[in-house]
Amino acid sequence: QVHLVENGGGSVQAGGSLRLSCVVSGYSFNRACMGWFRQAPGKEREEVALLQTGTGSRKYADSAKGRFAISRDSSKNTLYLNMENLKAEDTAMYYCAGTGYRADADCAGLLFSDYIHWGQGTQVTVSS
Repeated sequence: QVHLVENGGGSVQAGGSLRLSCVVSGYSFNRACMGWFRQAPGKEREEVALLQTGTGSRKYADSAKGRFAISRDSSKNTLYLNMENLKAEDTAMYYCAGTGYRADADCAGLLFSDYIHWGQGTQVTVSS
């Protein structure tokens, strides 16, 4: 059984930093797309950062560019999201997710439903 468990969320002041982790068990997302997504109360879920684990290609939402960095440690089967210069509008539940095998296919344009494995989320709250 595949499990994705996020941690690292918390409450920080604007300008602060957090590092989210997503520990994966039961599956190895090699040559797949993995990503971080978030959903704030009353808002739709949105894509934050994507990583093609086969090619290393990364894609960021405009709101995340220059502040967030997605990475993966395959030896630990863990996905990370380093977040710096956090803003109040970054407040949300953050989820990690992964697709099935995609060889070297790009992650751009995928639907949420293409991500077949999801974690339960970790809350990030940024106070201004």
